[in-house]
Amino acid sequence: MLRRLLLVPVLPVLLTGLCATPAQAHSPEVRFLTEHVVPKGLVVDGTTVGGLSGLDYDRRTGKWVYISDDRVAPRFYEGKLSRKGVELTGVHSLVGPNGPYAPGTVDPEDVRVDKWTGDLLWSQEGDRTPTTLIDPSVQFSKRDGSFRTALPTPAELRMKPESGPRQNQALEGLTFALGGTLVVTALEGPLLQDGPPATTTKGAVSRIVVQTRTGQVVGQYRYQQEPLFAADASTGVTAILEKSPGVYLVLERSFSPTLGNEVRLFEYRPLQNRKRLLADIGAFPVSKVDNLEGMAWGPDGTLWLVSDDNFNATQVTQFIALAVR
Repeated sequence: MLRRLLLVPVLPVLLTGLCATPAQAHSPEVRFLTEHVVPKGLVVDGTTVGGLSGLDYDRRTGKWVYISDDRVAPRFYEGKLSRKGVELTGVHSLVGPNGPYAPGTVDPEDVRVDKWTGDLLWSQEGDRTPTTLIDPSVQFSKRDGSFRTALPTPAELRMKPESGPRQNQALEGLTFALGGTLVVTALEGPLLQDGPPATTTKGAVSRIVVQTRTGQVVGQYRYQQEPLFAADASTGVTAILEKSPGVYLVLERSFSPTLGNEVRLFEYRPLQNRKRLLADIGAFPVSKVDNLEGMAWGPDGTLWLVSDDNFNATQVTQFIALAVR
């Protein structure tokens, strides 16, 4: 049933004004387990660890993969992660089809290990400036970081002068679904053609895009984000992860220069256009709530979150472990 329904075009739903069920309560289904903070300025193979915006566990190798959104030197790390601690043991540069990426041309955000091949699937946001339009993309890379292939970017998601993603609000979250047969991406914010950014009274509408492994679009779903928690805040979806067939975990991150970060975990069912709050990360006994952007399942079913410190001296690289039932 799910497979058949996913093949029904759902883009018109984005235009009907339907809203996801608003989040109402904090669920007891999520428990805090532990937190690790990486030492500031840690250097691995000549690179400074930072900008970790996505992570995933590789069952073939027993290693974790962490992607860095360094626009000058895009790369991913490998290492270990458990309730005992975190370790980064190696680093690989991400390379394009024609060699190393020119600085500023890709903005890596999320990463998944392809259990079919062992390759890496990763998303990047592209760019929008007054003089430059770079499309977001999803691509496969080999385990040494070299380019394998890219999925075609849907037309609605391409950077155009009057449509497409806003700057730094493109393909942020990424997950495989239905045993690796589908690729699901989450836009951080609303497309220009989908409406305005969030306000303190009304959340923005972004999209969840479902494609086959070769890039055919089989569904686009509206995702109703929460209103801003402060007048000076910005907000967006930073991660998506399959929980079970047709059910996803979604991380929404908001930041206020005066109040800091608010990060909430939701359960989302696109076919029913419903979401519900599972956890406010700030309610757990963490040292702080930083810029949480990545989310992945560990080998024992633990849910791990990671923060992107933006290579900022006032922020941290933070790993948080949660038990989700």
